[in-house]
Amino acid sequence: MSRGTAFVLGATGQVGRAAVRAMAADGWEVRAASRGGGRDASWPAEVRTVRLDRDEDGALAAALGEGADVLVDMVAFGAGHAAQLTGLADRIGSAVVISSGAVYEDDHGRGFDTQSEPDGCPRYPVPIPETQRTVAPGEATYSTRKVQLEGELLAAGDRLPVTLLRAGAIHGPYCGTPRELYFVKRVLDGRRTRVLAYGGSSRFHPVHVSNVAELIRLAALRPGSRVLNSADPEAPSVAEIGAAIDEVMGWECETVLVAGAPPVGTVGSTPWTQEHPVVYDMSAAERELGYRAVTGYTESLPPTVEWLAAQLRGRDWREAFPKMARNYDPHGDLFGYAEEDAWLDTRSAARHAQP
Repeated sequence: MSRGTAFVLGATGQVGRAAVRAMAADGWEVRAASRGGGRDASWPAEVRTVRLDRDEDGALAAALGEGADVLVDMVAFGAGHAAQLTGLADRIGSAVVISSGAVYEDDHGRGFDTQSEPDGCPRYPVPIPETQRTVAPGEATYSTRKVQLEGELLAAGDRLPVTLLRAGAIHGPYCGTPRELYFVKRVLDGRRTRVLAYGGSSRFHPVHVSNVAELIRLAALRPGSRVLNSADPEAPSVAEIGAAIDEVMGWECETVLVAGAPPVGTVGSTPWTQEHPVVYDMSAAERELGYRAVTGYTESLPPTVEWLAAQLRGRDWREAFPKMARNYDPHGDLFGYAEEDAWLDTRSAARHAQP
């Protein structure tokens, strides 16, 4: 028996692939919409694909047709997309929309957007509840646009019930900015030593795509207007992540821990590195949706590592992951090992010089 119809926007992206799979397995009649109109090999044949550019005037309305019992939106940003969804409220039973944990700011106004400023690293409560204050809405940044999106959709809750999922650091196959690449490539490059700032204790709460998909599935079954965090059951430290990836790849590596900030340049810095932890409270999702994680971080790693290694085979990493290069390597030093080797040599010489 069908649970109803589901329309998934951004279906061939990282989260979209898993969401379509989870919704179809749960008995929904799924239409999977993406710009290319493609399909994932893991989807059942019953999933219907739709070619759609939501930013073309009238395209979403035309593709939606008579409507859907639930619309799942992986690619919504800002007031324009919020208005697009609320304008179709008469054809949508409820919606589940991906937001981001980047919306939060601490009690002194520091957030993800201030991290590059002096004393700009946020000091969030551990864990962060959904009631934590957020940045001001606006068009300036990813974070402010997500807050703008959230506000517009929640304000229309009487017409369109929307669950907004504030996702942590999403991981798993098909990620465009895979943080795990940092350690996987170092192993493939034969690096036997790693340097980690802040004692390797940095924590940036991850969430596997299958856990996001499970939250989507549960929210579709329990419509309502709310925001919920989306994260794995644990938030491992960057040192624990590196060690877990080493184990998956059968690698042995010495870890050099630096007590504070990177000692020079980006030495000791990783895509997870920050001075203060970012850990999301999942109790609301557990209470309101009955959420239980599908997987934990460590057990989810083998397919991710295998996929990353396959993408790198015979290719420059910037070609394989151009968005990762833009976001995390603007100065070309993410895998520039010369600076790290020079610092390690200086450190070794200083230790040997001690009486």
